[in-house]
Amino acid sequence: MFRTARVSAALALCTALLAAACGRDGSPPSKGPAADRLPHDQVDRAFTLPASGTWTRAKRRGYFVVGAKEDQPYLGEKDPATGGYAGFDIEIARMMSASLGFPPQSVKFKTIASANRETALQNGQIDYYVGTYTINANREKLVGFAGPYYLAGQSLLVRKDEDDIHGPQDLDGRRVCSAAGSTPYQRIQADYPRAALVAYDTYSICVDNLLTYQVDAVTTDDAILIGYAAKAPDELKVVGRPFSKEPYGIGVPRGDSALRLALDGALQAREKDGDWKKAYEATLGLSGVPAPDPPAIDRYPARDARTA
Repeated sequence: MFRTARVSAALALCTALLAAACGRDGSPPSKGPAADRLPHDQVDRAFTLPASGTWTRAKRRGYFVVGAKEDQPYLGEKDPATGGYAGFDIEIARMMSASLGFPPQSVKFKTIASANRETALQNGQIDYYVGTYTINANREKLVGFAGPYYLAGQSLLVRKDEDDIHGPQDLDGRRVCSAAGSTPYQRIQADYPRAALVAYDTYSICVDNLLTYQVDAVTTDDAILIGYAAKAPDELKVVGRPFSKEPYGIGVPRGDSALRLALDGALQAREKDGDWKKAYEATLGLSGVPAPDPPAIDRYPARDARTA
């Protein structure tokens, strides 16, 4: 009877959680960022960057168009009721807008699927992209990256009452869920073959199965898992140390070094003045995971001209 009650409670929570995560019509997030704790972005009215074609076009229109995710709790999430975006990545995007001379609330966010990020930057559909965008050598052949602004890593999400899973070494015989074909799925498959892998199209379905005791853990980038834990801190927790490195960067058009370097400078300033930490604590920090130190910014001067 106790188990049945727990499953029923989990199902009720799952319905609210997944409605928020998947953006069903008429189902706004059950819980959003702590608005009163978000940083108050000061616009640098004197900023100018005529060497950047991207910035110049944004200046003419009066705002930046920024690519983002819409289904990642406390990272990049779109409220289906209002159309507004919220989360840590969204706050990073707004900070950058303010530092580069535009009111942060003027940013026009556009949901861009992961597979279309490079094309959107190359075709000028967006000015920059902030959305769990891992910097890697293959992507650097196509776009530029400012940052990184966050160092993620593959980790594990479990139920709050789970005491036997502390890291991937504890997954033998346990049912572990991840997105079909994803790098996290492939890493578990290759490095921890005694785990019982389960795959779905989205992580939200994995979380559904976790809450209803159909799987024992969900695995992907810790930042994404922290977001789910922040949605249901009494039911979910992230455990162990990350077992990969995923540096998140701000994607920019590959030839626009002026914009990339300006964003690097803005990130450095916002980390130093505490706004980066405030943004984290008001979003991902609601999971109970304390703010990490931001990673060192890679201020390379000429990567756009570098060949692979």
